[in-house]
Parts: sequence; structure tokens; C-alpha cells
Amino acid sequence: MIKGIEFGPDLKVGLPARFNVAVPFVDRHLAEGRGAKVAIRTAGETVTYAELAERVNRAGNALLAGGLKPGDRMLMVVKDCPAFFYLFWGAIKAGIVPAPLNTMLRAADYAYLFEDSGCRLVVYSSEFAQEVEPALKQTGVRASTVDAFLAELPKASPTLEARLASPTDDCFWLYSSGSTGRPKGAVHLQRDMVVTSECYGVRALGVREDDVSYSAGKLFFAYGLGNSMTFPLWTGSTAVLDDRRPTPDTTFETIETFKPTLYYGAPTLYAAQLAALEKKPRDFSSIRACVSAAEALPSDIFRRWKEKTGTVILDGIGSTECLHIFIGNRLDDWKPGTSGKPVPGYEVKIVDEHGKPVPKGESGRLWIRSESAAKYYWNKPEKTAETMVDGWLNTGDTYRQDEDGYFIYDGRSDDMLKVGGIWCSPVEVESCLITHPAVLEAAVVGHADEHGLVKPKAFVVLKQQGGGGPRLTDELMAVCKKTLAPYKYPRWVEYVSELPKTATGKIQRFKLRD
Repeated sequence: MIKGIEFGPDLKVGLPARFNVAVPFVDRHLAEGRGAKVAIRTAGETVTYAELAERVNRAGNALLAGGLKPGDRMLMVVKDCPAFFYLFWGAIKAGIVPAPLNTMLRAADYAYLFEDSGCRLVVYSSEFAQEVEPALKQTGVRASTVDAFLAELPKASPTLEARLASPTDDCFWLYSSGSTGRPKGAVHLQRDMVVTSECYGVRALGVREDDVSYSAGKLFFAYGLGNSMTFPLWTGSTAVLDDRRPTPDTTFETIETFKPTLYYGAPTLYAAQLAALEKKPRDFSSIRACVSAAEALPSDIFRRWKEKTGTVILDGIGSTECLHIFIGNRLDDWKPGTSGKPVPGYEVKIVDEHGKPVPKGESGRLWIRSESAAKYYWNKPEKTAETMVDGWLNTGDTYRQDEDGYFIYDGRSDDMLKVGGIWCSPVEVESCLITHPAVLEAAVVGHADEHGLVKPKAFVVLKQQGGGGPRLTDELMAVCKKTLAPYKYPRWVEYVSELPKTATGKIQRFKLRD
């Protein structure tokens, strides 16, 4: 166990009264003899733990020298690269609050976030200048490119005393992905990354010091932050970073080049990778585990992936608010079509509209209690009060638990359909649709018929564009009628080239309802 940090039998974390989380994640590796070990690999460079620690110190000093003070917010629109680590941990070590942002937003989105956060500085990769710079002009926030910031590092001191804080003090922010509307700034604490790294990373997934981690999910959101940064740094292992947009070709290339042992994807990407594997086999021999999050993984994708690659995909559910996966499948305990079982250290309940627990097998809203949960939403007191209640987090997800104790996702609570007076899960219908060999992806929403009654409508992306038509529609409806309860089949099928998604791969069903 790491010096000064203990986990009790219930995995409640014990931390020093005053500490800085950058110390166990970055500085301790030098004392433990990992200075020469590679912490980060990219196509163009490697960074050892000693180099990482020095550059983190220089970054923290450069931020302070630039006029930022402890408690100030620094927003990051930064690609997956070593500089992300330097900025993030340098800020934390100096007492500054970093907030990584989605790198795929538009100028209007950035302007909103710059103003909402009250940030003192924006640091951005030049690749995103086209959308970031108009927002900067609109808001007047001070900014620097990553390249300009890196050019200043040699001038900064290589030593930095960590600014101590309470384990429950504000540490960093993450903005929600906005699957149901405007992003919300979730304020995370000094202890939160310790909890997720140990409870999910080590205890549930089994990340080891000899692992090499590669995540298609990017660093700017909670899933990628854990996969590519906190889990490797917590265990003293190695992270592989790729700043390109993840596609089947780029991910396969990265896997074959760097030989990761852990691979983190999302259902949408796994589906696209499977379509590519039908045309050309690829080498997955280095990988001992694949992980999926963001959206429920259909059992058909699990089955086909296992057949094609020989590896299982460990599906799980997490959130920006809880920082990573809190219910997940494990290498020694998995069940296709489910999110798995609660991660050690997390309390879970499924409740009805009155907050009362529902019996096994019945659907209800999922609530979570954990020490990694965000403290509050910035500038959103009403949403905070609605979502964070007496130490519990209302996830907004609808779940049920099967007879074996596995949790099954029924969709966002706002996405559930009532058809003929009976609740219907869009995820269940979507999972059925993608079993058809022509279908790549599907999304189901409620749509009013000529009588004003709500029925399921399917939006379908085909593996080969232009192949939709009445015959295929009949086939898809027939598959659903044969597999599902009669009232659940889609009354309409619309063929689209793509589905609206968040940066994490979550389907934005509310956009399809517009």
C-alpha cells in the first residue's frame, strides 16, 4: 500500500489530513525507484517517470509565474499528449484547479464554458484554434497554446513544493458530456482519483505495474482520464497515447505497434472494429482485457468480439460525477448483456419514483454512493440538490437486477418509453436490431402515431450505406417481433448515416426526438 494511504475492509479510504494528490500519483515513483521507467509512450516520444515529475513541477511553477493563484480555474482544450499530464498535475500540485474540456466542441460551446467556469486561463492545442480562438475573442479570457506553454517550461524551476489540502477540498473539474443538454461542471475532490484508481483500477480490473494501457476514449472525460492517466500512474505502469480520432484503422495500428495489455473502447467503436475485422484480421495477442463504457454493450457485440479476437469485453457503467466505472464486469465474473456487479467500495440501489427499493427484476432509477462522487455542480444549485441527495447520487439511469445479481441497463430515465401503458427500454430494442447482419448501430426513441400514442421509432445505421428499404425494414421488424414482447417492436425505421453522440460515445436520443 502507498505510504500514508489506507483502505479499510469496506474500502473506505484513509488519507492524511493534509496532502496533495499529485504526490502519490507522480512524485512517489521517484522514491520507489521507477524514475527510469517509461510512464508515457506516443508515436513521437517516450516520457519516463523522472521526466514526468520534473515537467509537472516546471508546469506548476510556470502557471504560478503567469499570475494564476491557488484556487483559480485553468481550462484545458488539449489533445492526448504528454503535455496534458504536465498541465493537469502541475496545476494540482500548485493548488490550481484544472478542468479538461471536450476537444470536439464548437466556438459557441467553448464560449459558454469559458464564461460558466470563471476561469483565469485557457490552454489549448493549436489543432483546436479554429473553434477555441473565436470563443476567446468573445469572452476575453487569457489563453496560451500548448506549444507556447511548453516553450516556457525550461525557464521554470524544476522543483515545486506541493500545496497541501484536505482530502475533501476541490481538486479538478470535469464537465459532463451533455447527453441530455448543457454540460455541467462536476467539482471533484483531492481524494476522488485515489478511490477510482484503487477500487476499480486495481480491485475490479486488476491493473498491474507491468501493464501497458491504451484507451480509445480520450483524456478529457472521466473514462479516458482513468484509463490513460490515473490507473497507470497509480500502479506505476505505462500509458500509450494517440492524439488521432479513434477509428478501426488507427486503433488497430496502435495496438499492433505498442502491444498494450489493456484496451479501453466504447460500444460504437467496438461495432465499427468488428465490421473492419470481417474484412481483415488483426493482431490482438498482447491484450489480456478489453473494457467498454459510455453506453451499454449489446450481448451480440460481446459474442462476436470474443469469436473474432479471443478476448472478452468487460462492460461497465460509470459517470462524470463518479469519475469512472462503478458497476462492471470482471475477468473472473462476467455476463454478456449486463453491466456486471457493483465495484468494491461502491453502494448501489435501484429505487422507484418514491425512492423505495424495487424488487429484483423490476426496473427503477439507479442510485450510487461512493467516495469518488463529485461534491457539487458548479453554478447549478438546483441540479446539485436534485442529483446529489444525502450522500447518494441519482444517476438518471434506469436499471434492473437479474436473479444472479447482475445489473442490466434499460436506458436513461428520460429515454424510457411507455407503450400501451407498459414501460419499454430503448436499449433492449436497439440490442435486438443490431443482431441483424446489415445493422451497424441503432437508436430507438418514442414517436407519436396518428392517434397521438407513443410508439418506438428506430434510427438505423447500416454497415453498407444505401442498403435500406421496405424489405429490410420488414426484416428488422420481424426480428424484433420474434425476439421481444409484441408491443416493443419499432413501428417506423429511418435509415441514417450516423447517430448523434457525445464525445464519450453515448447516443443523444433527445436530438432524435426533436
